[in-house]
Amino acid sequence: MLEAKGSMLTAHRAFGVTLLLLLPVPQASTQSTAGPITTPQQQFGASIGDDYFLATYTQLEEYWKKLDRESDRMQLVDIGRTEEGRVQWMAVISAPENLAKLDRYKDISRRLSLAEGLTDDQARALASEGKAVVWIDGGLHANEVLGAQHLIATL
Repeated sequence: MLEAKGSMLTAHRAFGVTLLLLLPVPQASTQSTAGPITTPQQQFGASIGDDYFLATYTQLEEYWKKLDRESDRMQLVDIGRTEEGRVQWMAVISAPENLAKLDRYKDISRRLSLAEGLTDDQARALASEGKAVVWIDGGLHANEVLGAQHLIATL
């Protein structure tokens, strides 16, 4: 989705959810302006990894929507539908100033991937400004539950 040299963006996808971590966080941004963030224990009444507890897609979706409301470091985006017709969410996690430039990073990635009409100097400048992407799937098959659970813990 986003690619360029410079920094790193990490992605996890499972249960129709993608987690993108836009890194690095700018030096000036060390404190969030948001209030307290709900923990998995508070949301589910169980910790991720507890015996006999697996969060469902519905629980996962509710939790991510809550975190989107609670944090200025998360942007929840509908990126389509799953095979079952559920919303496939992408949660972009970063500093507010990185999130504000997300469309710019997407444009940089698109321009670099097409490599049309760019000089070497222009491409280097875009790569220097942009963010790199590493996409890691968190769960691909219906009978794999660990991936979706680890997304909650990772977030």
